[in-house]
Amino acid sequence: MKTFIYVLLFITGFFQKEAINTKDLNRQAFYNAVKSESLKAIDEQIAAVQASGLKDKDAFEGTLLMKKAGLVKGSKNKLDLFKDGRIKLETAIQNDNSNTEYRFMRLIIQEHAPKIVKYRDELAADAAFIEKNFRNLSPGLQNIIIDYSKESKTLKTTNLQ
Repeated sequence: MKTFIYVLLFITGFFQKEAINTKDLNRQAFYNAVKSESLKAIDEQIAAVQASGLKDKDAFEGTLLMKKAGLVKGSKNKLDLFKDGRIKLETAIQNDNSNTEYRFMRLIIQEHAPKIVKYRDELAADAAFIEKNFRNLSPGLQNIIIDYSKESKTLKTTNLQ
């Protein structure tokens, strides 16, 4: 009887784990972490992205890695994290150039990246792309973009209508 209970618990745990892994990412929590200056929040979101069943994990993970680069100590560590994140995000954009959310993530990072990393070339193009495709986005993502545009130097709320 004990063996049966252990097997049942093991199987239940296995299926629960699978349900968590395929669960969609909480985008509000993701963007809150990107906005924050908390290394803990960034690390939690990296784990959530890696555990999710998203097909576009690289774009989200890349964004988080670049944000994390600004929060860790050590020049080499910062540069390595930023490069890894940049490769992931840029590859995702190359694979799906029409994805507005990827462009939005890149815009956020570009606006806050230090000039020394030379990651600002697509600011105007990304802002224009987001403004053009804004109406096609989910209401949740539209709200996130509107909130961000209130602080942005490149993306203006008035252009999102």
